[in-house]
Amino acid sequence: MAQQVRFPAVFMRGGTSKGVFFLQRDLPGARADWDPVFLATIGSPDPYGRQLDGMGGGISSLSKVVVIGPSTRDDADVDYTFGQVAVDAPQVDYSANCGNLSSAVGPFAVDEGLVAAANGEGVVRIHNTNTHKVIVSRFPMAGEVAAVDGDFELAGVAGTWARVRLEFLDPGGAVTGRLLPTGELLETLNIPGLGDVEASLVDAATPVVFVAATALGVTGTESPDDLEADAVLLTRLEAIRGEAAVRMGLAKTPEDAARNSKGVPKVAMVAPPLDGVTLTGEPLPEGTMDITVRMISMGRPHRAVPLTGALCAAVAARLEGSLVHRLARQGGDPAADLRIAQPSGIIPLAAAVSRDPHWHAAHAVVYRSARRLMEGHVLVPASRLARPIAGTHPV
Repeated sequence: MAQQVRFPAVFMRGGTSKGVFFLQRDLPGARADWDPVFLATIGSPDPYGRQLDGMGGGISSLSKVVVIGPSTRDDADVDYTFGQVAVDAPQVDYSANCGNLSSAVGPFAVDEGLVAAANGEGVVRIHNTNTHKVIVSRFPMAGEVAAVDGDFELAGVAGTWARVRLEFLDPGGAVTGRLLPTGELLETLNIPGLGDVEASLVDAATPVVFVAATALGVTGTESPDDLEADAVLLTRLEAIRGEAAVRMGLAKTPEDAARNSKGVPKVAMVAPPLDGVTLTGEPLPEGTMDITVRMISMGRPHRAVPLTGALCAAVAARLEGSLVHRLARQGGDPAADLRIAQPSGIIPLAAAVSRDPHWHAAHAVVYRSARRLMEGHVLVPASRLARPIAGTHPV
């Protein structure tokens, strides 16, 4: 009897995340059979929080899977499904997209021969099945494959790489169906131990609840390790997330949000431009940024703000009357980049919004890099599968 089953896969970095990429044709035909494959591949659940028995890295940005298949839409080249794998629970969350791994989808599709490139540039129209939104990815080519080398620097990633341009089309309402899920720019959340907390609930690329860092007794410049060590703060942030999930229609109760929708909404503590330092100790002068952000996802502070969360922050900063707009430095050109300061450095993003009479986000643009790290097969213990799967490769 075979002890393990082989699945063709590629391990890739996309932006500041890493994940295991599968072609849909190599996975079980029934979606219900995917989760056991993904959990075993990543090494979840792991009560020790390290995922040593899998490809994960013990934190949410390293606990991810991607499935690429033929497009089910005329306006896209491929379908892209993202799965956020919980570290300590047998759960794969498909409720939102990963913006960072989105940057690896185009190069993966071209390198796998799913999409042809022309004139030295790869252009891939990506249908994200989690949000039903389209992302246009553009990147240079090196012959027949996506270029890797370049002069683009990405905060949080060592070295310089080929630049990937991502344009998120019509990002509003990615999960809830509305840019402002409650119809309001500002809400007041009643949080145990804090009382009334002002917040903006925005859904652009992914749902995020934005609160002022000072409302939680912090500055917003704290390191992820410092935030991780503050159990009271994390409990309050989870309470904010649970209340926001109910307001946004993502859960029936805060308890339901804790059980079934850990990935959304994300929680962002925001502050005006403030002097700070990066994780490597490099200074971040307040003049180099437009807003300071610390973000929590899957209960853990991020070392680099998740890209979809950063995109949402960029859109929120353009919504006059929102908490983010109030705290952000506003320039004269609304089309200029918004510079977000986060633990790994500065992220520049652009967002175009309009109001006629309701707020609408036309697009958001960001630049990333990606690299294929390993290709071959992942091995899944046969005992972890829901049932024997025809067409797989036992060993």
